[in-house]
Amino acid sequence: MVLFPASPVLIPDMSTTHTSLETAFRLANEQYSSAGVDVHGALKTLATIPISLHCWQGDDVGGFENSGNAIGGGLAVTGRFPGKARTADELRADIQFALTLIPGNHRLNLHASYAETAGRRVERNELVPAHFQTWIDWAREQELGLDFNPTYFAHEKAADGWTLAHLDRGIRQFWIEHGIACRRIAAAMGKAQKSPCVNNVWIPDGMKDIPIDRKGPRETLAESLDSIFAESLPATQILDAVECKLFGLGSESYVVGSHEFYLGYAISRQKVLCLDAGHFHPTESIADKISSVLAWVPRLLLHVSRGVRWDSDHVVILTDELQSIAQELVRGNFLDRVHVGLDFFDASINRIAAWVIGTRCMLKALLMALLEPISMLRQFERDGDYTARLSMLEEIKTLPFGAVWDWYCLTSGVPTGPAWIDQVKQYERTVQSRRNASGAAIPARSAAAAGSA
Repeated sequence: MVLFPASPVLIPDMSTTHTSLETAFRLANEQYSSAGVDVHGALKTLATIPISLHCWQGDDVGGFENSGNAIGGGLAVTGRFPGKARTADELRADIQFALTLIPGNHRLNLHASYAETAGRRVERNELVPAHFQTWIDWAREQELGLDFNPTYFAHEKAADGWTLAHLDRGIRQFWIEHGIACRRIAAAMGKAQKSPCVNNVWIPDGMKDIPIDRKGPRETLAESLDSIFAESLPATQILDAVECKLFGLGSESYVVGSHEFYLGYAISRQKVLCLDAGHFHPTESIADKISSVLAWVPRLLLHVSRGVRWDSDHVVILTDELQSIAQELVRGNFLDRVHVGLDFFDASINRIAAWVIGTRCMLKALLMALLEPISMLRQFERDGDYTARLSMLEEIKTLPFGAVWDWYCLTSGVPTGPAWIDQVKQYERTVQSRRNASGAAIPARSAAAAGSA
């Protein structure tokens, strides 16, 4: 199976660039060292942090069931940029290419709707590991860890927006069986890759307008979750996570799986809690929740996204909020208890570029946090010297972080600076443009024009 085009991606001569980047890095290292920062130690730590890329960015949350159902569940993908992946092979090729532009060793987050069933209709409650064997084999070849999610949307049995809390016992049982099947698939993935697969449960259940009974659906959801998690599976193979949400399209007034519900459930059952950056009020930041939650649950899963006035799942960029999340992970020594994944979908720009931008920004935020003089800052705080603490926090903002990042990219064998953009453009011309129905090349136009609906 050939995943890359015959035409090679051209890489410019890096000899001159290497010298200038090495000089810049040496000078940056001296400046950071004078502030008590171990730059090489920070880079070594960064190289051990995997980011779980989300498969659904590459095909607009389409999946391969060919059911014809809209994705639903409060999810909406906007834009029509040409060249999206149409098959599992194309999606794997795009992911594989994206990873050549991102430093470090990472993971892939799969949804159950990305099963490969050889064109046969397989009900979601009948899915088995064999339907993901190609993904497992490919991930092993790429040395890429896999994470997993049951798919509780884009299905006729979820058309009314209800699944695990459904009043209809038969429909509810169908989704319970789907959850059980997905846990077994995730465990098979974890066993094959010799590292735990994080299996995350999110459901859309809720109401558009004010409900009378808020308690009943939550009691039902707890019972359904207990049934799904009843089977004991090795922690070396699977980590069970549950994900909350404030509201969704069609569930503006009431979401069964609220933050408070899943926080209580995760604590009482000792499950991994998933915090999605877009699933809270626009003025809330999940950074402040991390230390509170980790006082009571064993592990945390982050879905890093960017909401613009609502849970719009914009591509992650290097915002203050993203930096706050990374700072909390590093300052709290939580890196070994937190799994970082991405969750956005944007079809208004090149889908591969979206992966690269989001992942590189997440890594940049982590590196910036790792380059803080934390021991010094902690001592200022212990001494009550808040003047020095604030002053130092402002001074480190102008330290030459960019030179350290460029050096990390260079030594990781990926493009530095904006050089990766040209490689994505070439991939557009040689691979993605051939996916258009007309066969025409992707025109050189603005992202706004390409994504207009």
